[in-house]
Amino acid sequence: MTYTDPDPEDLADAAAEVVDCMRVLAKGGSSLVLEALGGRDFVELEHYPPGDIHDPETHSQAYFHAHPPSPSRPHDFGHFHTFLRGPALPPAAPPLDLPGNPLDRPAAAVTTHLVAIAMDNLGRPTALFTTNQWVTDETLYPAPVLAGALPSFALDLAHPSWPLNRWLTAMVVLFRPTIAALLAERDSVLARAAAAADHDAPPVLQDRRLEVLSHRPIDLTARLAEVRRLIGLGEG
Repeated sequence: MTYTDPDPEDLADAAAEVVDCMRVLAKGGSSLVLEALGGRDFVELEHYPPGDIHDPETHSQAYFHAHPPSPSRPHDFGHFHTFLRGPALPPAAPPLDLPGNPLDRPAAAVTTHLVAIAMDNLGRPTALFTTNQWVTDETLYPAPVLAGALPSFALDLAHPSWPLNRWLTAMVVLFRPTIAALLAERDSVLARAAAAADHDAPPVLQDRRLEVLSHRPIDLTARLAEVRRLIGLGEG
């Protein structure tokens, strides 16, 4: 799998999907976060929905939760983590070569993190970020492998919410170039930290001082306008 930017038509479709999913939920008095909670009381660090969202055909996975407040995640009132499982990756793709990266998991048990989507208190996306291995207990793969696999991410399910699943799928398309850049930055941060670590330091993937490895604020309105310009619709 080699990374490619989405076609303009695919970007336009994803932009329309993102807007429509948010619109229809708001019209019904719901939101993306409320759809994930499903009427349950919110408990910090719990996964919503329980058991995560997992599409067995595309091997895509996601859930919503919130960490304790962190300076590395400003204005983050919770976030959606997105993943691919092992069968969605190229069979010969080697995991990232860093101490502590789990290499002995069978493909069906492998999860690898793509990106987290931070949300504000009104249920709107505000940032994208990547995390260290200890945060999600994933198997890390090199950024080029994951960037090439981004088109495989799709949640084609009614549970827990069809609009939420379609929105998550479309967001990964709409922001694919940003996600690819964040994954590359993640690898660079880990490589620099591993090179600078002294003998007594914990393995870089388990270092609790390294939580968020790359972070990028996003402006959904600006991205939608950018896509409109790209497909020749201007600002109208």
